[in-house]
Amino acid sequence: MKVTLYTTGCPKCTVLKAKLDAKGIAYTVESNTEEMARRGFDYLPMLEVDDIVYDFAKAVKWVNER
Repeated sequence: MKVTLYTTGCPKCTVLKAKLDAKGIAYTVESNTEEMARRGFDYLPMLEVDDIVYDFAKAVKWVNER
């Protein structure tokens, strides 16, 4: 499973990162804003899991279900 957290360090980003860490889910962090803009991300955090992109609410649900 490949998990990428797109973040700028915002408060919601910090919450999602803490949830991933608490569940022991391995992930990489992407903080390149140009890459995020290229992908069309209008807000953060975004979590990509095996090519499926989740907004904050759906990402939290995904993490909680693990």
